[in-house]
Amino acid sequence: MESRSYEERHADALEVFDGFMAGSVPDPERGARAMRRRHGALGSFAFDVVMGDVWARPQLSRRDRSLIVISVLATIGSTEELSVHTMIGLNHGVQRSEIEEVLLHVAAYAGFPMAMQATRVVEERFRIIDGVERLPERKPSASLGDQERRLRAHDVRKTLTDGRCSENLDDDYKNFVDHLGEVGAIAYNWAFGDVWSRDELPRRDRSLVVVSILTVLSRIDELAFHIPAALNHGLSRVEVEEIMVQMTIYGGVPKAVEGVLAMKKAYSKIDARS
Repeated sequence: MESRSYEERHADALEVFDGFMAGSVPDPERGARAMRRRHGALGSFAFDVVMGDVWARPQLSRRDRSLIVISVLATIGSTEELSVHTMIGLNHGVQRSEIEEVLLHVAAYAGFPMAMQATRVVEERFRIIDGVERLPERKPSASLGDQERRLRAHDVRKTLTDGRCSENLDDDYKNFVDHLGEVGAIAYNWAFGDVWSRDELPRRDRSLVVVSILTVLSRIDELAFHIPAALNHGLSRVEVEEIMVQMTIYGGVPKAVEGVLAMKKAYSKIDARS
């Protein structure tokens, strides 16, 4: 991180805040002063650290940062912040359908209760934006038999592992279930076959979301698999590190440190194979 004066950092924060609000606040500086008056030092840090130090960084797009933040807030059940960041995400170019895809991954990796809670918050924000009491009906998931689910899951696993899983579908499924039992069968069919295979969000973005969820949950063993998978799906090492930078704010520094250590361990194994 390059050294900046306070004035430069604050100017970056004002630019980020303006993007948060899609230019709807005529005087962002007035918003900064109001935050400091209302919340004191925390308000100052929320502006100059959260926005000026983290959100202003160029290594990830604002859209990507919003995907990370929405994933984390839904996972930890921070409902008020999730409502605000749903609006901010839309202002950053995240599509409603993409937010819904994020919540499918929250269901798979953090559990249905957290995903359903988050869905209610997001839908309420959509209703406020639209000025309606009820949203249009959504399209349900495809009705797939288990063989088709496994075919899709196998395709996902080949990209997740960069082709290191078994080339034969039946062998790959058997190996997975032999290792994890009935949990493996559900994970294979649902997480990989039903969720990861959907077209509504690119796999690169799905990896961004999943690494974020696993980091805030301290799922170190899962990160050992999903950080290399994220690289296979097109995220760069710099972009993975930025997930951890964003985590300092929305998951806390200890979670970010755990993530960095898991990231470095994963990279060491990758480099040793090279």
